[in-house]
Amino acid sequence: MKGNALSQLGRRTAEPPITWLMREALVRPGLISLAAGFTDNPSLPVEITRDIMAEMLRSGKTGQPPLQYGTTAGDETLRALTARRLAQLDGQSPKAKAYSPSRMMITHGSQQFLYILTEILFDEGDIVLVEDPSYFVYLGIMQSHGIRGRGIRMEADGINLAHLEATLESLKKSGELPRLKALYLVSYHCNPTGTTTAAAKKAAALKLLRRYEKFAGHPIYLLEDAAYRELRFAGEDTPGALTMDRTGDRVIYTSTYSKPYATGVRVGFGFLPAPLLTAALRVKGNHDFGTTNFLQQLISRALSTGAYETHVQSLRKRYAKKAAAMVRACREHLPEGVEWTEPNGGLYVWARIPARVKTDLKSKLFAAALKQKMIYVPGNLCYADDPTRRKPNREMRLSFGSGSIPNIKEGIARLGKALKKVL
Repeated sequence: MKGNALSQLGRRTAEPPITWLMREALVRPGLISLAAGFTDNPSLPVEITRDIMAEMLRSGKTGQPPLQYGTTAGDETLRALTARRLAQLDGQSPKAKAYSPSRMMITHGSQQFLYILTEILFDEGDIVLVEDPSYFVYLGIMQSHGIRGRGIRMEADGINLAHLEATLESLKKSGELPRLKALYLVSYHCNPTGTTTAAAKKAAALKLLRRYEKFAGHPIYLLEDAAYRELRFAGEDTPGALTMDRTGDRVIYTSTYSKPYATGVRVGFGFLPAPLLTAALRVKGNHDFGTTNFLQQLISRALSTGAYETHVQSLRKRYAKKAAAMVRACREHLPEGVEWTEPNGGLYVWARIPARVKTDLKSKLFAAALKQKMIYVPGNLCYADDPTRRKPNREMRLSFGSGSIPNIKEGIARLGKALKKVL
């Protein structure tokens, strides 16, 4: 038969680029992947998790509840612990309305939260403002739902506010502002650039969005993705946008326990204004009735015993060493003209190559890197399909998350050889 039974979404959804990159790492022996954003394998909390699980399962009384269904919104204790921890990170009172556990939904990682939010908030043809570049997995969710992205240029401390205002004004003049629903920021140690958004920029962005709401005819939300917040290993923490949302109805905040605890434990969370939370819980119920209760109980116990905090402190030291090793290797092996960021958190170094060299999957550089048995994430994959500008094609994301320090050094050395051949 020639007909296609797939839905429009099914036909429209492209394969995530990271799927191919991860597959290459498996099928090519000896390949060093600085592409996949996996976390550090040796530091995964095996002993902590084993002890918590033994305690959970020591009797029927303690073991039966984690093995039963939970609620759609998530375990009450975990929501309370999460709200209290976030309030402490933001320097706020746990009793503040913005941090009420009743505003929170527990999800299978922050990725599910982003997907559910996309389902309830956006229609095909709607617009999201994103950092330029941004988290390419969320760009894939947008693409599959037919959502248009408009990139906002980046600076060392976050988005360029003048460009944000100019973009809002442009959408107003073109009559497209009613299709704009949100500004999406990966605000801590951003994937892919490592940038952390300054608190003043979050506040100014929120103020700009509110100013243009009257022309949109509906709320324009600031969606803050803080997945990497707890992986800070240098500098001071920055308050979240919830501290700047005085009315409590314009900021959506999401983060995860997967990155700072264990990526195999898919537990994330999000704070939502009331109308969005009601709709999100209905969709969440259709997805899975609620996040796996066993995993929620595991994280809850890790938080309440202090084991989670101990692990996070250890992990930060580990990533600080790996990031330093990658930066040193870049200085040693990458040719003159290549620039890179020096991260103070997260998992990534963002590198920019001289303008005459392209970095995409079909480029001479990527082919040369494969020949040297290493791969990276091409930077063009991290840019939205924004018709107002050409996608940059001279950058790359390098991950120090999963590789050993010797592999990180060797991977950068191989990249240096590939670059020298192409240059």
